[in-house]
Amino acid sequence: MTAVLAEPAIPTAVPLDRVYDADRLAAEAVALREFTWRAQRAYGQDGLASEATIDWRILSLRSPGGDPGRTDPGGAGLVPHADTPYLARTPYIAEVLAGIPAPLRAVRLMALGPGARCHEHRDGKCGYPWGAMRLHIPVITNPGAVVVIGGEERHWDAGRLWFGDFDRPHHVRNDGDEPRVHLVIDVGLTPELLALFPAGFRDRLPWRDVLYARTPKPLAPADLDALTCEFDMPAAFPDWAEDDDGTARPDVPGSVRALDGRLILCGGDGGGEPLFGLVHVGSGEFRFEGWTEERTVQLDLDGPEPCARFRVRHGTSLTETTRPARPAGLGRPVRKLQEDL
Repeated sequence: MTAVLAEPAIPTAVPLDRVYDADRLAAEAVALREFTWRAQRAYGQDGLASEATIDWRILSLRSPGGDPGRTDPGGAGLVPHADTPYLARTPYIAEVLAGIPAPLRAVRLMALGPGARCHEHRDGKCGYPWGAMRLHIPVITNPGAVVVIGGEERHWDAGRLWFGDFDRPHHVRNDGDEPRVHLVIDVGLTPELLALFPAGFRDRLPWRDVLYARTPKPLAPADLDALTCEFDMPAAFPDWAEDDDGTARPDVPGSVRALDGRLILCGGDGGGEPLFGLVHVGSGEFRFEGWTEERTVQLDLDGPEPCARFRVRHGTSLTETTRPARPAGLGRPVRKLQEDL
């Protein structure tokens, strides 16, 4: 008989050591009602999905490229997350965000209409093993607004910073008569952020599985030239939103190119299509722009056998694949980037 492994004895959700002025938060959210709150749309490797069919509206305060029309959290891409014009209209929320001790990614005001309930689902690659944390601050709420994670139902009080383990099956429901509004904050994981968690959570945390965000390290112009190269890379490596199913696939052509003062990972047909901006985290190792260190490439080009090391992490698991790299001068042309890069 095959043993069934139990869920780890880690709380599905906990309040963090931060409490804010709920009235000020609510006032700023109400002031933004004059703008169009767009329907929720998911985002994955293939881009944006269709709009949600329930009354679930979003106003983005930070998004990929600062695009106010994006309602999704984004992911790996060519542009970093940036403030949208709406954040300038919410000085108290901006102050709250500045005090969170972790690198910010997407920040969204999410309004769930009265009587609305989303389907049960799991947020892909969200949690401490991937270095991606999703935090909530209830802004406008009512006793009928609940969050259900792993079968455990909770009402989260307004003004408190909360963590939920959204990698587990979950849904949200609003049985009240008014919209429920949460400020949803996606961040990288740092020791300072974990210090805000209750001791009971930290005591149960499998610390070896925690993937911290490293501070980006600058590169000199000469470094950009020295690190341009081309290679063949594992076909699954650019699929940041998907797990490798173990299916053997031929390598695909790839390259690293310098463009507009930064490095770009290119691939696709001919190996020259820009895929992701590269963010240097030290020692020639790069994560994807807009993503965590769940996926990195390290360029070792100075030795007698130049190579690229493709790394995929999940907690204690590290898969590394090495491929020969050909330094600059032998490269394929980089296709022209879109105007929004």
